[in-house]
Amino acid sequence: MPADSTQRPSLILADRWQDYQLLDCGDGMKQERWGEVVLVRPDPQIIWPKRSGPEWKAWDGFYHRSEKGGGRWENRKPLPDSWQIQYQSLGLTFRIHPTSFKHTGLFPEQAVNWEWSSALIKAARAKGREINVLNLFGYTGAATCAAAKAGASVTHIDAAEGMVKWCKENAALSGLKDAPIRFITDDCLKFVRRELKRGKKYDAIIMDPPTYGRGATGEMWKLEEHLWPLLTECRELLTEKPLFFLINAYTARLSPTVVVNLLTELMSGRGGTITGGEVGLPIKADGKVLPCGIYGRWES
Repeated sequence: MPADSTQRPSLILADRWQDYQLLDCGDGMKQERWGEVVLVRPDPQIIWPKRSGPEWKAWDGFYHRSEKGGGRWENRKPLPDSWQIQYQSLGLTFRIHPTSFKHTGLFPEQAVNWEWSSALIKAARAKGREINVLNLFGYTGAATCAAAKAGASVTHIDAAEGMVKWCKENAALSGLKDAPIRFITDDCLKFVRRELKRGKKYDAIIMDPPTYGRGATGEMWKLEEHLWPLLTECRELLTEKPLFFLINAYTARLSPTVVVNLLTELMSGRGGTITGGEVGLPIKADGKVLPCGIYGRWES
């Protein structure tokens, strides 16, 4: 039996932020407010021209790309090594730290998926159900914190020890120091296979697979080769009545339709609803939308 419903790809906006705002975009750059700090960073999808005006000169940190790869931050004033912002809607707090690769440790557009997964978990918990969530390629753990805050037990997996440590910090900041979260540094595919041998089951799975990557002991990850095998292994980890399956992607090599097709094939016989599309951020200056990635969702 196929999914009960598969919807056409759609765009969903992370528009409930208070501590974050995408101020303006143009000429390959985006200007963002992270709490009280304004950062300017490159984004390859911004190929439209920059609006003229004095607003672009009002920044605290500016990321300059290097022709040799990577880049560096230029600060107009001394900035703290890190600071905190909140996502008030779900009661979450995150540590922001500009890295040498332009990232800050948080993808604010993913708030739409935090809201979605939190609502499903809370509804299941209200019916007396215990929910176990597996978060693969978990990065700094925003999705992990959202699921735990909603009442789930969460297993957080990332191959980078520093990211797992950052997730622990975000959990503590969000009042989840004693929440049932397992923090594990490991290769995702190897971990999933070990969980299958242990007979472990999960009610929900979240994953944000990279295009390329290395596991904790040097294992190579290539999206086109390894995503489907990982998905099929994950399917065997699901309980008899799973709650949801969420795939996020930031690679231009996938389209929302591809992710929907993967989930349709993966969850054949489970019924449920499949949706997919883009996640985006509203641009304050002119009302445009910056597309920031794609998603595919299955829910029972």
